[in-house]
Amino acid sequence: MSSLLRGSLGLVAALAGVATAVPAYAETTINALFMAQAAYSEQDVRSMAADFEKANPDIKVNLEFVPYEGLHDKTVLAQGSGGYDVVLFDVIWPAEYATNKVLLDVTDKVTPEMDKGVLPGAWTTVTYDGKRYGMPWILDTKYLFYNKAMLAKAGIDHPPTTWDELAADAKLIKDKGILATPIAWSWAQAEAVICDYATLVDAYGGKFLDAAGKPAFQTDGGLKALQYMVQTVKDGITNPNSKEFLEEDVRHVFENGEAAFALNWTYMYNLAKDPKESKVSGDVGVVPAPGVTGTSTASAVNGSMGLGITTTSKHPDEAWKFITYMTSQPVQNAYAKLSLPIWASSYDDPAVTKGQEELVAAAKVALPLMFPRPTTPKYQELSTALQVGIQQAVLGTSSPEDALQSAVDNSGL
Repeated sequence: MSSLLRGSLGLVAALAGVATAVPAYAETTINALFMAQAAYSEQDVRSMAADFEKANPDIKVNLEFVPYEGLHDKTVLAQGSGGYDVVLFDVIWPAEYATNKVLLDVTDKVTPEMDKGVLPGAWTTVTYDGKRYGMPWILDTKYLFYNKAMLAKAGIDHPPTTWDELAADAKLIKDKGILATPIAWSWAQAEAVICDYATLVDAYGGKFLDAAGKPAFQTDGGLKALQYMVQTVKDGITNPNSKEFLEEDVRHVFENGEAAFALNWTYMYNLAKDPKESKVSGDVGVVPAPGVTGTSTASAVNGSMGLGITTTSKHPDEAWKFITYMTSQPVQNAYAKLSLPIWASSYDDPAVTKGQEELVAAAKVALPLMFPRPTTPKYQELSTALQVGIQQAVLGTSSPEDALQSAVDNSGL
């Protein structure tokens, strides 16, 4: 063998040795917990994550979905095992999650472009004590949906702008024999009923807590809100099954033509307009939730949700990369038929507004008004106590006054 050939073979061997010394391609897996209902569907979230993985081949996203009712406890229980890197959280949880160190403070990660581009009201979703614990993702409030054909049949020429007008319209529809129980609500003993109640508390100018953090919903606007709910039951204009309904139940009832009015989140709009989903697809109207004469022109509850990084995450940088992708304007705009974007300039984009002009018009009124549920580390205890109290009142087993006082006594505040 010639010295040249020996030298060439030696070089190949050396290069082969170098090649085997290079570490194998590394892939980081992050675990993310999402909600299996409302706004974006599970398939939508999977599609978003798949697109993220294509753009970031070194990061794999392992998705898990639970119903809203299990989201909080699943997040808290997983802290012991460090199970999740990214979690979806409700606007009501940052106080508790910050106090108990469940989520990372990401204030320093928010760029000036993010800060200025996102709607100011959206930032309240992820903020506690001046610090940000994630990015807003689902920007949402409850709107009043109405059946245009039913209103026209009753001789009503415009949707109600006050809650008293809504009750009067519902009574007219009932009295004319168009529909026996025209209003559908989400009043099951769950967080859903707190959102309906909060919308009315906002309309009546009430508040949940006073300046000292003590309950204040048992008087004034908080009491008037529950009295209104109870009165609609007594008047026979509220569907009695509302006491067991969650939001999806309300959607199905409305889509089946069994409600003239319904309070629900953004996601119902395009589903109710879809002839494959709905029997009333051509008759769907939407406006901001009504106000109260002399007190408010409209009402809205903050039902938004954010994406945050857990304090136990071993991959916070990759988690933040995923969150900023999921909340980015291009992704939000692409899925705007399911949840309206958090970005202010999106509302001037025809691709976002086309086909849902009525909803966008309602959103422009409602989103700046979003009323917060109480900000307290003891929110879960307060919410549970209120859910029980409201149920007692609408079932007629307790007066609104006694029901709310009982909620105060059991709130832990």
